[in-house]
Amino acid sequence: MTAQPTANPRRVARVTRGMPAEDGAGVKLTRLIGTRDIPDIDPILMLDNFGSDDPKAYIAGFPPHPHRGFETISYMISGSLRHQDNKGGEGLITDGGVQWMTAGRGVVHSEMPAQTSGLMFGFQLWLNLPASEKMRAPWYRDIPAAQIPTITAGEGATAKLIAGEWNGTKGPGPERPTEPFIVDVALAAGASVAIPIPSGHAAFALVFQGAARLGPPTLARELVKGDLAVLDDGGALRATATKDARLYIVAGKPLREPIAKYGPFVMNTQDELRQAISDFQRGAF
Repeated sequence: MTAQPTANPRRVARVTRGMPAEDGAGVKLTRLIGTRDIPDIDPILMLDNFGSDDPKAYIAGFPPHPHRGFETISYMISGSLRHQDNKGGEGLITDGGVQWMTAGRGVVHSEMPAQTSGLMFGFQLWLNLPASEKMRAPWYRDIPAAQIPTITAGEGATAKLIAGEWNGTKGPGPERPTEPFIVDVALAAGASVAIPIPSGHAAFALVFQGAARLGPPTLARELVKGDLAVLDDGGALRATATKDARLYIVAGKPLREPIAKYGPFVMNTQDELRQAISDFQRGAF
């Protein structure tokens, strides 16, 4: 199927394969955003991809640790993850589910595997909060796979809409000033789709299965499994699978505010960072 032409179609600005990293209690992962190469894509602060069928690589999980000033969105493609925090939030997500946590003024949480065998594969995204909401009350929600709508986007194309809107269908993600658009698109080989990324949003597209050409036909670039494309400004993104493919696509409205970050704290100034560290150390989270 041929996607319809789009006004001001997005192009691939640059491509990265990220870098090996380790987080939590030694969980090995690939950091795609939040690296020296790509520090952030305002308002997207970080993207980690974790995946292994060896329990030794993930079983220690992510024991209790703090956050302030942003949101974490964990999308589990395969496997089970249990969340618990010091504000009473608790939940279990399994294949296809999402954990959405707004750290706000401060939370301490853990994310621990709820399995001792099998594949664990997914993503954790960090999404910034505007200065006006960095000290808001923490918030948490599990979004089971059954609550995420699957859109038929044309012949050989489907989309699981986690947040934002696609042709009148809304995802279950919460309303936020960054107006997040988060979708998992599956394409059969040869299928094309125009992905309605909101105009003006900063965005990336990660190919995590197969291969696909991204961008307008005469300027399209082919990406393979593991490639993340930072997209230029514009509107919809055209994707054509050269073999069966899945793409994780995230976009958000830029905040255009100063970013001061240190480990699990993301604020606007160094003074606010020092205050966050002090508040955590004295047990104020």
